[in-house]
Amino acid sequence: MKEAYCNAMDKVYWLCIWIAGLAMTVMTLVIPVQVVARKWFDSGLSWPEPAALVCMIVFTFIGSAAAYRAGSHIAVTMLTDRLSGGAQVIAARIVDILMAAIALFVIYYGGDRVLFFMGTKQSLPDFPSLQVYWTYLPLPIGSLATLLFVIEAILFGRQNHRPIVMIGSHG
Repeated sequence: MKEAYCNAMDKVYWLCIWIAGLAMTVMTLVIPVQVVARKWFDSGLSWPEPAALVCMIVFTFIGSAAAYRAGSHIAVTMLTDRLSGGAQVIAARIVDILMAAIALFVIYYGGDRVLFFMGTKQSLPDFPSLQVYWTYLPLPIGSLATLLFVIEAILFGRQNHRPIVMIGSHG
């Protein structure tokens, strides 16, 4: 079961890093379009900034799930580094439980926002064909991926040593 679950999480991780990378790439390409339009054409476009914002939301919530699994998230360890080995394990489990609680909170309330805006059929002013709920969708999706990675860490330990997670690592 462990290997099957971890292999499935490898696929989720791979998907997360590709989606986050694509969002960052699109954002990086879209912002200069606005700069060029303002500087050389004296006309600001209405769509690059909201597009970059949507990309940043996707990058943040989907990318943070991948960062959690890779162990490259921000972790303040000043206190836990001073604990004994057994206490460090207990503290790590407490952190995992708190992360699961936060993920469940965002899944619930982010999902509520998605469903609410689906019902309103409201669209973004700068993108009339894009409904508002699409901007909220990365919250529950990214939090679900985070929750799956937390479950993996609780059941099978940290998986930041797996080959797919080590790609690009210097350690």
